[in-house]
Amino acid sequence: MPWPCSARLLQEVFGIERIALVYGWSMGGMQAYHWGACHADMAGRIAVVCGSARCSPFNQVFLEGVRAALTADPAFRDGHFAAPPRAGYRAMGRVYAGWALSHAFYRDELWRAAGFESLEAFLAGTWDSNFARRDANDLLAQLWTWQHGDISRCDAFGGDLDRSLAAIRADVLLMPGRTDAYFQAQDNAAELPRLTGARTAALRPIPSDYGHRAGNPHNIPADRAFLRETIAAFLAA
Repeated sequence: MPWPCSARLLQEVFGIERIALVYGWSMGGMQAYHWGACHADMAGRIAVVCGSARCSPFNQVFLEGVRAALTADPAFRDGHFAAPPRAGYRAMGRVYAGWALSHAFYRDELWRAAGFESLEAFLAGTWDSNFARRDANDLLAQLWTWQHGDISRCDAFGGDLDRSLAAIRADVLLMPGRTDAYFQAQDNAAELPRLTGARTAALRPIPSDYGHRAGNPHNIPADRAFLRETIAAFLAA
């Protein structure tokens, strides 16, 4: 069962038996789902932002492309990186750039709002170095964890996704990005009617052209405001 130590930490060290809101974006959204399913008595509310209950096959294909770009670097030998993969970081960034943001983002040149004068300047200034500050072997572990994200893999559910979703008793708010390419809104829409044990369950897509980044809206005021207002209403309900 994922994250049992986190629950024990809250209970045994901090004396916290109930969490008002478990909030997570992206892989954090998958973790929020885990809290709701695996620690149903602790989570009062869960907010899944640009996440899903399991990594979809389409999402896994995207991640395979990212992995292939990174591991094509000659620094990848015998299953791990012996040195920082400079070319691999850049290749991974260029692949990721097309998925993290949307068709509309590039069509309407929304990168200009960040001060870039050309598409190439945006890619070079943002994505070419985006992953270079991270350890490449840690990135591989993160990709593996992401691909295997699935709340039904917990021992209590035996791979039954319907059973794991029905185990959630919290109030549930699903906030996919309307233009998110890999955690797609249609996946959350399919999960919604299967949350049969939840006190309440709602789907509130983020009306944004920033793709997956809408759920972590650094320097995107409209998306940040939408998230804050929606979460405030969720907590107040």
